[in-house]
This record gives sequence, structure tokens and C-alpha cells, in this order.
Amino acid sequence: MAFTRATGKHRAPGRMTRRGANIAGVATLTAAGVIGTLGSPALAADLEAAVAEDTTPAAPDSPATPVRAIVIDDSLAAEIDAQADAQRLAAQQAAAAKAAAETAARAEAEAKRKAEARAKEIREDKERAARAAERERLNAYRLPVAGSPVTTGYRTGGGLWSSGSHSGVDFRAASGTSVVAVGAGTVVEAGWGGAYGNNVVIRMNDGTYTQYGHLSSVGVSVGQGVAPGTPVGVAGSTGNSTGPHLHFEARTSEDYGSDIDPVAYLRAHGVGV
Repeated sequence: MAFTRATGKHRAPGRMTRRGANIAGVATLTAAGVIGTLGSPALAADLEAAVAEDTTPAAPDSPATPVRAIVIDDSLAAEIDAQADAQRLAAQQAAAAKAAAETAARAEAEAKRKAEARAKEIREDKERAARAAERERLNAYRLPVAGSPVTTGYRTGGGLWSSGSHSGVDFRAASGTSVVAVGAGTVVEAGWGGAYGNNVVIRMNDGTYTQYGHLSSVGVSVGQGVAPGTPVGVAGSTGNSTGPHLHFEARTSEDYGSDIDPVAYLRAHGVGV
């Protein structure tokens, strides 16, 4: 009598069926997040191999239902925990590195801001110092002829002057000696001035006027701005003069007769005469 393989509900699952069920069980673990958190194909294979089969008797009218039990020994659980800890540590280290980078970037930006602010402050200090130096230079006064003494004083009497007295002071100056502006101002007269010969009149920045007479030649023009020490002409003996020298006057206005003591005027502006 020939034996035949049981069919229907009494037929045991084939090898491929059991393999598929095992894979389904592993897939279930993966979906549940167990194998997915392992991060190791070998460990996942070990977990799949740990799937044990158990066939529980079914009801008389039902086919046998295979039940899959997941058995994870202590070493596999420890490996899972270790990998989870490693992942957490890596995440913490990444977060710490990101925070450190952000802190460093903020510190660098703040340092750059402070450096730029300091550079701006230094520039502004230099600009203020330059402006102050320029103001000081423009406000400085000096002798019209360097190192020259006064030879004829203010209000000296005599018949040499139509008013009966000297309306300015004379500085010793050989013909051809450079004559300079005593301070900053604007030229309001340049050329022949009658008894003054070739002369220059400057309206000073403080509103007073200075005059330079008996020049052999004039080196500036009307409307020209001058600074302390700007050459205005060359000493000579033109006009009502007895010899080469510089006639210097200080006035409160452009008009003749508004003269003030030139020596006191220069001393009031810090010039030793």
C-alpha cells in the first residue's frame, strides 16, 4: 500500500512558510523599533535567529496556528542597551559640539564688534586731535619778521608822520627779508598804499586788522586766505621811508586811525616781543 503525504488542515507548514513567518516576526520587531535601534545587521540577524517556533493545538475545526516567541538572551539585551547608550552619547556630543560652535561664533562676533568700535574710536580721536592741532595752528600768532626787534615804538612822535606820531611799530628788516602774516585771516588790500608804499592789509580771524608797509614787493592778492607764517611780501623801503624796514600796524577796523598798540596786540596773542 502506498503512503501519501497528508493534505489539508493536517499538513504541517513547509520550510518556506516557516521562513516567511520568521521574517514576518522580525519585521514586526523592526516596526516596533527593536531591530531598528540596533544599528547592526549582524545583531539584527542574531535577533532573527532567536525567533523560536511553537505550534499550539488549534480547535478541532481550525488549522494549527504557528505562534512565534521572541527569545532574547542577556548578552543580546546588553548589546542592544549598549548601542542605545552609544546613540544617546553621540547625540549628546553632537548637541554639545553645536552649542560650543554657536558660543564660539557669538564670541567671535562680539570680539569683532568691539574691535571695530575701538578702531572707530581711535579714528575719531585722531580726527579730533588733528582738528585741534589745526585750530591751534590757525590761532597761533608769530612775529612778522622772525627774530627781529622793534626799532621804533608805537606812538613815537616826530615830523616823519603826518599824524604827528607813529601809528605802528618798525621791525628791523634788510631789503629782501621775508615778511609773513602774524596770524590767520584774509587779505583785504594788497598793493600801493601811498605813504605806506607797497603794503598788505589782512582782516584777521578775530575781526582785527594787521598792516605790513614799505614792502619792496607784494606776494599775496586780495581775497586770499593766509595762515600764520604765510609769506605776504618782501621787506623794502617804498613809500614814506628812510630805509629798509617793516612798518607793522594793528587796527580795530580797516580804516586809518583805528590803530592799537601792535606790541600789546602781539603779546595778547602769545607772541614775545
